[in-house]
Amino acid sequence: MRYGFFLLLCLSVSYSVVAESPDWNQWRGPARDGQLSGAVWPDALQDRLELIWEQPHSASYSGPVVSGDLVFTTETIEKETERVTAHRLDSGEVAWDAEWPGSMSVPFFAASNGDWIRSTPACTDSHLVVLGMRDVLVCLDPKSGDQLWRVDFPAEMGTSLPAFGAVCSPLIDGDAVYVQTGGALVKLSLADGKLIWKALENAAGMMSSGAFSSPTIATIAEKRQLVVQTREELCGVDRETGNVMWKQPIEAFRGMNILTPLVIGDRIFTSAHSGRAELFEIRRTPEGNWQVDEVWMQKSQAYMSSPILIGDSIYMHLKNQRLSSLSALDGAIHWTSTPFGKYWSMVSNGDKILALDNGGELLLIQSSKSELEILDRIKVAENSWAHLAVQGDRLIVRDLKSLKVYQWK
Repeated sequence: MRYGFFLLLCLSVSYSVVAESPDWNQWRGPARDGQLSGAVWPDALQDRLELIWEQPHSASYSGPVVSGDLVFTTETIEKETERVTAHRLDSGEVAWDAEWPGSMSVPFFAASNGDWIRSTPACTDSHLVVLGMRDVLVCLDPKSGDQLWRVDFPAEMGTSLPAFGAVCSPLIDGDAVYVQTGGALVKLSLADGKLIWKALENAAGMMSSGAFSSPTIATIAEKRQLVVQTREELCGVDRETGNVMWKQPIEAFRGMNILTPLVIGDRIFTSAHSGRAELFEIRRTPEGNWQVDEVWMQKSQAYMSSPILIGDSIYMHLKNQRLSSLSALDGAIHWTSTPFGKYWSMVSNGDKILALDNGGELLLIQSSKSELEILDRIKVAENSWAHLAVQGDRLIVRDLKSLKVYQWK
């Protein structure tokens, strides 16, 4: 009963956030969990999706974000410049663009995945924040593209440049911005970019600096807090003070602890490359101390794709390129599919899943505990490591070298 209560609580909180902030305005959508409650999707994709516009761009892995009638995308141009472009959502017309010097080369063994901008921006009606590869956070006016402020973390905090470039997608909450930089988790003023606090400082070096995961915010054990994954640990951080309230080591090969944790009431699910799948319960002791208890652990290994929850089932794309459905109650594997691509981005309406494979295939999946049930599939891109965005009846796809907007017929 306790689990069911908190599961319903978690879902109701997520749904209220979506209702209040319908724009796909940040990493993984309005609540940073890939959920769009109340969205009605057909049972097919073929002949139901129409490409209404496409605009060419240089390479990017950033997911598109939306504010009002504008959709924003990033790009890295000729290994010299980073650019943000605002398009009219209905027509694709360019409203404005802004650029700055900002590129870098990643280590040779990671070069096959490109060295262009990766972080997904975050947006409100008045601020658009973009983290570039060189760990520089730029804040723009979303209506005009005018620069409001800029923070160069290596220059201002003395941290080394992340070997793989800045990856974390920033989070805006109220009047603050949170982001995992190359040296620490930081809280900045949204108004002027001034540092409020920093926490979870890490050492320099290829295997420890920076973060591959992106934080989220959740109410756990009656405390609203940041849920953060570093290269080595899962942590709960006080939003006001930056104090680390609790933490749990997470096994990961060379610190490849990448996905955004999945919060389920007072429980948190995560998995990592060459580690394991784990569900933890976070609670307060009678003395008021924080405690982390492992609920279950099993062998499934995620890699880069963040999981989603439907009912009491966790859907996760694995390191071995298969999709798996796990029980959130005990970790039992419902089923595991045959291989797909290296990466998926997933969005759920609470019943179905829209999944975009890095090879550009879009799949419509019916949630099921018995088998992978693909209702339909359609090619929408050639190379699509950027996260899929859904805005009303529009599907926004960032192909490697273009931005595409589809509409349900």
